[in-house]
Parts: sequence; C-alpha cells; structure tokens
Amino acid sequence: MSALIQADRSAYVGQVLDEPELFEQSVPRRLVHRDAVSEVLLTGFRRSSGIFRVGVQWPRGHSYYGAVAGRWHDPMLFAEGIRQVGLFLAHQELDVPLGSHFVTDNTWFTMTEKGARLADGPANIVLEVAFSEVVRRRGSVTAYAYDVTAYRDGERIGAGHLSAQVIADRIYRRLRGDRLGARPPAGVPSAVSPRLVGRSTGFDVVLAPGTPTVLRVDASHPVLFDHPVDHVPGMVLLEAARQKALAELGRPEGLLTDCAAAFTRYVEFNSPCLVKSSPPRRKAAGQYELAVDFEQEGAVVGSCRVGIEEGDRP
Repeated sequence: MSALIQADRSAYVGQVLDEPELFEQSVPRRLVHRDAVSEVLLTGFRRSSGIFRVGVQWPRGHSYYGAVAGRWHDPMLFAEGIRQVGLFLAHQELDVPLGSHFVTDNTWFTMTEKGARLADGPANIVLEVAFSEVVRRRGSVTAYAYDVTAYRDGERIGAGHLSAQVIADRIYRRLRGDRLGARPPAGVPSAVSPRLVGRSTGFDVVLAPGTPTVLRVDASHPVLFDHPVDHVPGMVLLEAARQKALAELGRPEGLLTDCAAAFTRYVEFNSPCLVKSSPPRRKAAGQYELAVDFEQEGAVVGSCRVGIEEGDRP
C-alpha cells in the first residue's frame, strides 16, 4: 500500500477539521490518469467506515484553470478534483487494474462563491467521498458512483457526484473498433474571440465560430489533452459548456457555481460537434442558468446545465 496513504482514524469521519498531513505531496500520477505531475490535484487520503477524506490542493496560478476575474479559484478545479478522486479510489480501493478505461455517464457539482475566493496561498480542500453504488461482474468492478462533499478551512463549500462505467482494455479495444487510437485532424479551426469567453489567448478557447457554435479541438493543448485519447475528454466538454454560457450571458468574468452534465456517446474526432444553448434563465439577482447540448452526426451526445454568477463587466 502506498506510503502516501494516511493511517485510519475513525474519529475524523464526519468532522471538518484542518488536516495539514493530507497536503504533503501529490498522489502517484498514474492513479489519476495524468502524464504531467503538475496536473495532479490529489495529495493524500484517509479511510474509515466507508468514508474517504481526500486532500485536494487548488493552486493560485494554474496554467489553464487560473484565477477567475482575479478573485476566485476556477471552479473547474473542483470538477477535475471530483474526476481524479474517482479514478484514484477505483484503483486504490476497488482494485480496478491500471489500464482499464473509465467512461463518465454523468457528473455534477455545486459550490459557493465564498468557497472559491482566492487567498494568500493555495486552497487546501478536504473532500469527503462515499460510494453510493458499486457494480461487480465476476468479481470485477464494471460501474460505480460516488458522492462528494467539499470543505475548506472547516467550512462546507460544495458538493458533487459522478457515475462511471469501467471497461477492461480488451473490451474497450473491441468496442472502439477502427476508432481505437483515433486522433483529431491536423487542422484546428479558428477560435471565437477569447475576450468573450474569459480567456486571454485563442489557444485556450474550445469554441469555434459558426451558427451554431462548433467545438474546437486542439490536441496539442498540454492541459486539456494531457495524454493521448481517442475521443474528446469530458473535461473539454465541461469547459465548452462554461465558455458557451459566458459568451451567451456576455459575462466573460462570470463565476461557474453549478454544473451538471450527462453523456450518452463518445464525442468523436472525425466529425464536427455542435454546441447549442438555451436562452439564459435568471435564477436570482446576478445568477443565471442555461442548458448546453452537444450534437454530433444529428444526435445529442451530451448535455450540460450551467449556473453562472455575474462577474464585473470588462
């Protein structure tokens, strides 16, 4: 068992104490399916009575998920932490072999504006994680779901959920067929204006202009495509939904506070993926919600409901 894993202490379960020992070093990158150590957010964990307490660190200056409007941590760090914690626990606690493939069915998170505020150092986040469903077939895990509650400085700041399928490599190879190992076309379409979607450079934009908007895929991006994949990663789709919402609202410095996504098919590289949205709905003063659909080859392959809190106009 990894030396990074802390000893069991049942007294910690259900508490929201500062636990600095959870933040000493990153977990092994292979356990969260990252090539770059700099993209590993998890830093340690404890277990007790079916609850896992996981340390996650949000840097102040991430190369892609940087500060929003100069005052908030990017909530996509929360989404990525939820993704990573499921992979880590699947390998570490459910004995899912390395080399297995994970397919997200749905995921959601919600967080407070206060919980995202920047401070003088990185934000040390404690995630309490509980599996809500684990499906096994012939002794092997084939699907699972888990719930997440997030704490910062002892205060609850958000919650989330993710459900996924686990596919053995030999089965994945058969399912993907001639799309196994697919890569995006060499040509990358132009980007919508970065200032419309809260970005400073077109390299970081995942939307291409069009009616409707088209998903922009650049496999050379070191964060969004940290390692080779044969379809568009879910985090790219979440980012596309966020950028679409900011553009539709005309609030490029808005804060993402809610996100709920469901995926029905892989988003493939070999045909355009359209990004369509509903008109924004006002939830409360300064808070808006809208739905984003991803369509490919005439079918909806994914959808995302996005909640945005207003930032200041540039």
